[in-house]
Amino acid sequence: MSNENLLSIKALSVSFGGLKALTNVNLELNQNEVVGLIGPNGAGKTTLFNALSGLVDVESGSLLINGKSHKWPKPHQLVDLGISRTLQGVGLFPELTVLENVMVGDNKNARSGLISSALGLSGRDEAKLKQRAMSALERVYASGIADQRADSLPYPVTKRVAIARALVSEPKILLLDEPAGGMGAQDIEWMNSLIHNLASQCSIILVEHHMDVVMSVCDRLCVLNFGEVIASGEVETVRQDPAVVAAYLGVNN
Repeated sequence: MSNENLLSIKALSVSFGGLKALTNVNLELNQNEVVGLIGPNGAGKTTLFNALSGLVDVESGSLLINGKSHKWPKPHQLVDLGISRTLQGVGLFPELTVLENVMVGDNKNARSGLISSALGLSGRDEAKLKQRAMSALERVYASGIADQRADSLPYPVTKRVAIARALVSEPKILLLDEPAGGMGAQDIEWMNSLIHNLASQCSIILVEHHMDVVMSVCDRLCVLNFGEVIASGEVETVRQDPAVVAAYLGVNN
């Protein structure tokens, strides 16, 4: 893990119809770091992801990437900023192959609703996209299933494919939304190893309810409750924070 700051969110506030969803939230992410964003249901974790993904309007707050100030992005600007995201639901196209699903993740080249040969790419561009897609599948140890249809896969494998789809644009910042959700113990252990490996190539913000995953893979934690940060710092320090125990950890452990 490097101490070089990659992403900085300062005083982020988001409101929905007068209801504060986030209030003055600060979050930092360093190079090759995994930061866990945790808190009870409704704490604002997904809202923060959505703000960073351009899916909700930001009321106030600043965004810095590599020390440079940026406007809060629109979804189509994420790739150029080096940001990619998975969703809570896997969201694969069931009738497409694994490789085609991953190719769709390259928003810079793949136009919405156009799949595989209908992507509108030149032969050379399509070949390059396929190569990047295969490389992304290799990173999640799924290159051997590239030609299988997505609807033929067991659920834990679809999770890996969804991560590969987020990796195909070669992001510097990867937002993982509940990657271990719905998995059994053995698959969770495998996911822990995968996240560790990915952190050597990009920086990760992780939303996850499985606390064994959070404690295993994260370098630092940011804890939200009712849209406000109640604790932030090294994992063990945050884990023992009385406010965190009361608001979250103590409820589930």
